[in-house]
Amino acid sequence: MVKILPVVYRNQGFMTQPFAFGGEEGPEAFDASMRYRSGLQNYLIDTGSEVILVDTGLPAGTPEESPEETTPIYTGHDVLPYMEALSALGYSPDQVSKILLTHKHADHSGELKSFPNAKVYVNEHEADADELQGLPNLEPVAFTDGSYKNFPESQKVADGVWYIRAEGHTKGNAIVIVEDAEEGLYYLIHGDVTYTDEALYANKLSVVYEDIDKARETLNRVREFVAANPTMYLSTHTPLGVENLEVKRVVDLDNPPETIPVGEITFKTRTGKYVCSVCGYVYDPAVGDESQGIAPGTPFEELPEIWHCPRCKQPKEKFNAA
Repeated sequence: MVKILPVVYRNQGFMTQPFAFGGEEGPEAFDASMRYRSGLQNYLIDTGSEVILVDTGLPAGTPEESPEETTPIYTGHDVLPYMEALSALGYSPDQVSKILLTHKHADHSGELKSFPNAKVYVNEHEADADELQGLPNLEPVAFTDGSYKNFPESQKVADGVWYIRAEGHTKGNAIVIVEDAEEGLYYLIHGDVTYTDEALYANKLSVVYEDIDKARETLNRVREFVAANPTMYLSTHTPLGVENLEVKRVVDLDNPPETIPVGEITFKTRTGKYVCSVCGYVYDPAVGDESQGIAPGTPFEELPEIWHCPRCKQPKEKFNAA
């Protein structure tokens, strides 16, 4: 029997409704005081014959952010580094045969280097991403196995495990669907098709995307799939993914999940570093940014307004203090 386990490495964070819902109408159309719970987890698939990971967490040593009242998304407090969280589930890196990458961002690809013996599946359109350079075990996927249900392009990677082109959030976004024949269930594991389940039910895109039209097409296909098939929706950025697994809750688009209030937020002393809320890049003032002519010793506050994330090109306002 297939097992799906969450690899939880951050919790007790939050995201605002404008961030999670504002991709099409604009953030100003939504309630900035409305917050949804956030955290970080990726997923492990144990088929009984092999161990497959979907994404590999933040790089070890990535600092926590230090949120403000206006912070759009705060990923929360460290539970364990990703590799330790994997070990806590009873698995070691040498047991992992395949890694299915949903997309390039560092909270999904950060520990790929720790699995040199695993084959890393990546959408062919993202194989040239900066975050993935220097990895000899990349397997660019052209999705040559035809359609899977209502998704036009797929690749079968193991019995009952499908890797599916689902672009929009990034140019090489993908999702994973696992079939559980014994239970008659489907597990839809995604990176950031939505950031919280409430957005799936409300049919809203987040403000983070590289192609808004493809992001809309992907969300439409996901909603069509979950409406037609008993599906557990397993997200990266909300604890609802873990809770869906725990209680075997399938998506019912006519009955949204209860929105549980965000708990008390602990504010901590800042380090001077800033973390990109989209890809996890850390700006360290002690290092600067040679790629944009920023000298070591330059505080984040003194960066020019035209400065942007060297990795994902997002502007300064997408960074959170650490």
